[in-house]
Amino acid sequence: MIGSVALPLGWVWVRIDKVSNVGTGATPLKGNPKYYESGAVSWVTSGLLNELFITKVEEKITELAVKETNAKVFPKHTLLVAMYGEGKTRGKVSELLVEAATNQACAALVFGGEASKLRPFVKLFLQKNYNDIRRLSSGGVQPNLNLGIIKATKVPIPPLNEQRCIVAKIEALKARSQRVKEELEAIPALLDQFRQSVLAAAFRGDLTADWREKNPDVEPASVLLERIRAERRRRWEEAELEKMKAQGKTPKDDKWKEKYKEPAADTSNLPAIPKSWTWATLPEIGELNRGKSKHRPRNDPALFGGSYPFIQTGEIRSANGVISNFSQTYSEFGLKQSRLWSKGTLCITIAANIAETAILGFPACFPDSIVGFLPETSGCDVRFVEFFMRTAKNDLERFAPATAQKNINLEILRVVAIPFPPLEEQQKIIAAIERYFSIAEAIERMLSENSEQIQHLEQSILAKAFQGELVPQDPNDEPASVLLERIRAEREKLDTKKKAKGKTEKKSCKAKPEPAKPEQLSLPGFE
Repeated sequence: MIGSVALPLGWVWVRIDKVSNVGTGATPLKGNPKYYESGAVSWVTSGLLNELFITKVEEKITELAVKETNAKVFPKHTLLVAMYGEGKTRGKVSELLVEAATNQACAALVFGGEASKLRPFVKLFLQKNYNDIRRLSSGGVQPNLNLGIIKATKVPIPPLNEQRCIVAKIEALKARSQRVKEELEAIPALLDQFRQSVLAAAFRGDLTADWREKNPDVEPASVLLERIRAERRRRWEEAELEKMKAQGKTPKDDKWKEKYKEPAADTSNLPAIPKSWTWATLPEIGELNRGKSKHRPRNDPALFGGSYPFIQTGEIRSANGVISNFSQTYSEFGLKQSRLWSKGTLCITIAANIAETAILGFPACFPDSIVGFLPETSGCDVRFVEFFMRTAKNDLERFAPATAQKNINLEILRVVAIPFPPLEEQQKIIAAIERYFSIAEAIERMLSENSEQIQHLEQSILAKAFQGELVPQDPNDEPASVLLERIRAEREKLDTKKKAKGKTEKKSCKAKPEPAKPEQLSLPGFE
């Protein structure tokens, strides 16, 4: 707890209000144009205190707002403490590097005269211990801090020379830490570029160039594609014959076979690919259809609560390639108005998140905002198609209309051309992509671990600083108690002057009233 820990030799615990003037601002009446329109006074609210320094303030109030309300203008280098605020804002500390007025959600700590020498160290202590300050909050649903709590908060004060050494050491270490953080923060974008480069190389044939050279006699993909087409036609004819048989019909000739429509494919004006590859569209190498969710309203409780997984667009986005979890299920009634797609189906979103893809890890239903692709298992690996769709995502997004809810349609997906290698090479490409991606994932894990270590290191450094272990102590340094005694005497002298001035002004106010000025906390150095 703040103020309850034994301190190194020469250090002293002191209340914040003994070394600074603690005050707060107020909010001029909202909606009053004379207080806000064309204002020139910087206006700080507690939400800005997530920054360590406030160097620029967009929101302004007018000088009239300061004159006519309880708003106060605080000088540069005032420390602000957030007393209210949702999330983790409450308790945060920031230093004003501009003159600014604040609202009542901020406590303002103004240091002047001898006390201004303490400000850098006090700021670091409060920033390090803001969670302890937060825990002092009181209230009901939304607990808050108040000026009484802020004033009574104790801070440790080392000898002045030691303070300066500690602050300088921490600032130097923080600068090094920040450089490392910035370098680490750049890595995720580089890894994304790396993955895109891997995929681009894969679908140009670069990743398997050596394999093709060593395996020149592999059956060309064009032959495989013809076999897939023939197999699909054979199954269609069998299904049509079964329909006619069920209706008691017997075909007299083969004219009925002319109803079959081969999937159209325009592969002209496409980039060059290896000779053993061919261009193909998704309908040529598998089934491509939208999900089903016919019943209205879509949120009818009767649709849900059964044993059939129901997948939605958000679960595809978060799947990282394979869908292994679900949060919603269909009932028997839900299944009847939908379709249960088999494990291994490639799911492609066509609404909201355009062209996000993932493969079903279990049988599941999904709505018509998702397209399902079931490849011909004899000649197409669904993982190959899923990786390719990641490269095509940006191009597909361009087809989405510029509306609030972006959508593409099934027809757009039907004409997407995919570079199609022999099956064995598809699997070699998948293995190469997964190998490179696993390297990227390992780097991401290391990045996460290193980021956590930096956080722990920073906290450890600050803890050592306030235990007197960060810099060597000099027994010849002036004890903090001597500095605090000078500050106490200076504040008493200032209080005496203020009381005397107040009495003088009270006597003369009837004769000559002074014009109103913006209210500002008065401390040595800010008069």
